[in-house]
Amino acid sequence: MSLVQTSLQKLPATASGFTQFIPSHPSTRISVKFTVSCCSMSSPVTVVNGNVDVKAKERSEIRLGLPSKGRMASDTLDLLKDCQLSVRQLNPRQYVADIPQLSNVEVWFQRPKDIVKKLVSGDLDLGIVGLDTVSEYGQGNEDLILVHDELAYGDCRLSLAIPKYGIFEKINSVKELAEMPQWTAEKPLRVATGFTYLGPKFLKENGLQHVEFSTADGALEAAPAMGIADAIIDLVSSGTTLKENNLKEIEGGVLLESQAVLVASKKSLLKRKGLLDITNEVLERFEAHLRALGQFTVVANMRGSSAEEVAERILSQPSLSGLQGPTISPVFRKSDEEGKKLITMP
Repeated sequence: MSLVQTSLQKLPATASGFTQFIPSHPSTRISVKFTVSCCSMSSPVTVVNGNVDVKAKERSEIRLGLPSKGRMASDTLDLLKDCQLSVRQLNPRQYVADIPQLSNVEVWFQRPKDIVKKLVSGDLDLGIVGLDTVSEYGQGNEDLILVHDELAYGDCRLSLAIPKYGIFEKINSVKELAEMPQWTAEKPLRVATGFTYLGPKFLKENGLQHVEFSTADGALEAAPAMGIADAIIDLVSSGTTLKENNLKEIEGGVLLESQAVLVASKKSLLKRKGLLDITNEVLERFEAHLRALGQFTVVANMRGSSAEEVAERILSQPSLSGLQGPTISPVFRKSDEEGKKLITMP
């Protein structure tokens, strides 16, 4: 678990202390300014050098984006419930809900990639998505801030995989893959992936110059066997599906280790009234829950003449003494039965 910043009350103008997505290889840039309109926005926005320049939208509600479908969606709702933040959705077909424990907060159910895009555009203020989604669709945008980078679910990795057979049988690293003489401008390495930003960036950084990408969203593991790709870049959890399709991961081939993260718009954090307080409360609840994982409270009745006697017997056994020691209370009974003590050990 890693809390990037636990207190947001005095966030400086530069939002230092948070992780920002900044391009790792800046190059000479030509300033190009143009205006585009999008159906999800009520007004045009300005784009400068690929970054959306938009002020915090004029509204009073704080908007939290949550995944609308799939395992990430259900696990996110479970996390919020465990943190005593119950999402109230009056109609399961509606895409908007609320959290009664957080005043003035609207919950919007969106596709993960749309959550990231709407954080950038200013239509959302906070969002919970996978780190892979933030990295792919945020594309280095400086307005995206990781508020909490380890929510302890949705674990996976974005990885390069190649066949176990044929010309790849003895290839066991990205370096060896890049040094294969087969890849030329006329016959490039064919890679199937849905990650059209992270994939090309990774392979170029690792010395693979002759690469042809094909875009796909599902069943990528079948692409090499069908002859439509030489390799794939996809999310991997256990690796079982890769093995069942005669594919293998190779050394240096992991692009990104991913799990669920809490993301915020820097502009919204600086300008949206009440957002800092809401974010701080959510962070405290998340961190309390994550720290409590794997800890239990044991309650039992134990005979003893006094609390001191019972405590001494408990503390003599380190495996039963708890974090700081037992809490002991008398048990009052109607009968004259010998007194018992209620033991609570966190």
